[in-house]
Amino acid sequence: MELLRIRGGRRLEGRVPISGSKNATLPVMAAALLTDQRVEVVNVPSTEDVLTMARMLEHVGVGVERLGVHSWRLQAVGITGTYVGADLTQRMRGSFLLLGALVARAGEATIAKPGGDDIGMRRVEQHLEGLRLMGAEVEETADAYCARAQRLRGVRIDLDIPTVTGTENLMMAAVLADGITVIANAAREPHVYDLARCLVGMGAHISGAGSELIVVEGSGGLLHGTTHSVTTDYIEAGTYMVAAAATLGDVVIERMRPTDVRWLLGKLRAAGCDITEGAGEVRVRAERLRAVDVTTWPHPGFATDLQPQFGALMTQAQGTSIISEALYENRFRHVPELQKMGAVISTEGRSSVVSGPSRLHGAGVTIPDIRSGAALVIAGLCAEGDTELAHLYHLDRGYEDIEAKLRGLGADVERVLVGTPEQEVRDLTGVIGD
Repeated sequence: MELLRIRGGRRLEGRVPISGSKNATLPVMAAALLTDQRVEVVNVPSTEDVLTMARMLEHVGVGVERLGVHSWRLQAVGITGTYVGADLTQRMRGSFLLLGALVARAGEATIAKPGGDDIGMRRVEQHLEGLRLMGAEVEETADAYCARAQRLRGVRIDLDIPTVTGTENLMMAAVLADGITVIANAAREPHVYDLARCLVGMGAHISGAGSELIVVEGSGGLLHGTTHSVTTDYIEAGTYMVAAAATLGDVVIERMRPTDVRWLLGKLRAAGCDITEGAGEVRVRAERLRAVDVTTWPHPGFATDLQPQFGALMTQAQGTSIISEALYENRFRHVPELQKMGAVISTEGRSSVVSGPSRLHGAGVTIPDIRSGAALVIAGLCAEGDTELAHLYHLDRGYEDIEAKLRGLGADVERVLVGTPEQEVRDLTGVIGD
C-alpha cells in the first residue's frame, strides 16, 4: 500500500505551475465520438481518471494513442460497442459522459451505473430527461442506463439545477441532432465552456457557452477533427492557493486564469490574505488568518470541489466559521479525519462548524475522495509531526504530481510503499462530486 508522508510545519514558498483540467479533459475526450476524424488533445493532465476514460473509449472502438505525457490522439472511425460495463464505470462518475455522445453517434448506449453516492445517482435524472425530450427512449435498470434513438431532434431543455455533466452530455448529443437545442439553466463552469470551445473547433455551432442559456444548432451529421488545448485546472489552482494561505506562505500560482476563481480570491482576501493578480498567475501571501463563512453554489459561486480544502484552511483561522454545502448531502467525509489531527470541527446537517486556530498534530488518516484528500494534505502541511495519508489513488485521480509540486514549494513530502501494492483494495463506492 502506498502512503503519502508529510512532515508538517513548513511554510510554502515559491512558484507552482497548474496542470490542464481533469474535469475539462474527460468530456473533450468523449467528444471524439462525434467525428470519425482525428482529435488531438494537448495540455492533458497525467491522472488516473484520464487513463480510465482512455480505456473506456478503446472499449467502444475508439483508436487511442498517447503522443506524450500531456497529449493524446483519438479517432473513432467506427463504433464497435455501445455497452460500458461496471468494471470501467465504477472507477469514476465521469463515465456517464459517454451516454450522450454514444447515443448521438451510434443510436444506442448502455452505461453501467457509475460509482458514487445516492445523491449523485439521483442527479443524473436531468441527463436522462433531456435525452427523452430529444427523442431517445431511455430506460433505467437495476445496474445500468440504456438509451436508444434513430435520430435525435433539437428541443428546449430546462434544467432544474445547473448540472455540469448534464449540460456537457446534452451539448454533445445536441451537436449531432436535427434542429436547434436550447439548454436553459445550463452550468457555467470553465470546463463546460472549454467543451463548447472544443466542439466549435470540430465544426459545431454553439452560442451562449459560459452563460445560463446555451443554444446548439445541430449539424445532422458527424463533426470534423481538431486539435484542442485543454484549459487549466482552476480547482488545482485553488487547492494550492488555500495551501499557501494555510501555511502562512508566499506562493505564486502560475499558468491559470484568475477570472475562474474570483469567488475564492474574495474569500481569501476576507480571511486576511494578500492577493496579487497578474497575467495568468495569482500570488497568495498570508501572515494571520481570520474565520470567514462559505456556502457552496454552482459557478460562479463557491465551488463544492474546494469546500473541503477551505474547511482545512479555517482550522488555522482565528474565530468560528460555518462551511455550508448546498450541492451534496454527504461532502464532509474529511471531517472525522481532521478531528483525528486535532481539528475542532463538527457537522450539523449540511454544514460544518470550524473553530480555530487549532494546533494540529500528525496522524494516520484515510482519504475518502479526491477533494477530501486535498484537505487532508493541507492539514498535514500545517500539523506538527508526521501525517501519513492512505488511499492515495483518490488523489492520483485528480492531481498531477502533487508531491513533486509540493516539494518544489518547500514541503517535506514523500510517497512510501508499505507492504505490497496488491494488499490495497480500492474503494470507490463513496466518491463525491468527481
